[in-house]
Amino acid sequence: MNSVFARVLFGLTVLAFALVTVPVRAQEGPLENTPPKDTTPEDIIKRFAAKETEFAKARDQCTYRQDVKVQTVDGSTVDGEYHEVFDVMFDDKGHRIENVVFAPQSSLSKIFMSQEDFADIRHRLPFVLTTEDLPEYNILYVGQQQEDELHCYVFDIAPKQIEGKKRYFQGRVWVDNHDFQIVKTYGKTVPDIRKKHGDEENLFPKFTTWRQQIDGQYWFPVYTKADDELHFKMGDVHIKEIVKYEDYKRFGSNVKILYEGKELPKGEKAPEQKKPDDKDPNAPQR
Repeated sequence: MNSVFARVLFGLTVLAFALVTVPVRAQEGPLENTPPKDTTPEDIIKRFAAKETEFAKARDQCTYRQDVKVQTVDGSTVDGEYHEVFDVMFDDKGHRIENVVFAPQSSLSKIFMSQEDFADIRHRLPFVLTTEDLPEYNILYVGQQQEDELHCYVFDIAPKQIEGKKRYFQGRVWVDNHDFQIVKTYGKTVPDIRKKHGDEENLFPKFTTWRQQIDGQYWFPVYTKADDELHFKMGDVHIKEIVKYEDYKRFGSNVKILYEGKELPKGEKAPEQKKPDDKDPNAPQR
């Protein structure tokens, strides 16, 4: 059976930096093949990977809503759709959970959603490249480009090798030259799955993910879009996909309970104090 996302088991080293032509948006300037000023590509990579490491930890402490829509299209007609909306949150023990709030029955018939699809939607479309991940990738500086009001360093990224069943990102990232954070990604997850025997295939579309600065510090994924033709043995399938990430909120608090200027041990409450006289005009008002 056919699936909406992909892996390619051959030619990955050859294709390392020859992925695809990046789509142009109205507010996207030309790619300038000029070296960075007063720094090096290697230093930029180290800096943005360190920032991505910080960001990954911050995002892991956030709740948010994710709205996923996958469609198959015949000409201008949508002939199948998968739609799910879920909240990423925490239970009372601080464990990360998902709460599905909208999930009508899928009408997809040309493809089906695999476990790799769901894993990509949750973990790889909002691609994060941390310091720990750097040794797994070849990273090539390709120039500088304006993205709306942001001036960005541009890098092409591809896995050095495919290990076991592990999934990777292959494509292009734009790094803001001020915050040294990824603000946009374009590419796909690899490898595609094509079984040598039988018709089972698992192909993944090229996608673009945009980020926005949500908390005044980090750039969070807010919107992913895919519009691609997947070339299955049984025929081509036109895929459209939209993923929205909304309502980010920081979970938990670092508030300390103080009593007479000293921090109380965890779990201990401050002694009750006499409430101010409601008739006292100088008493704090509720």
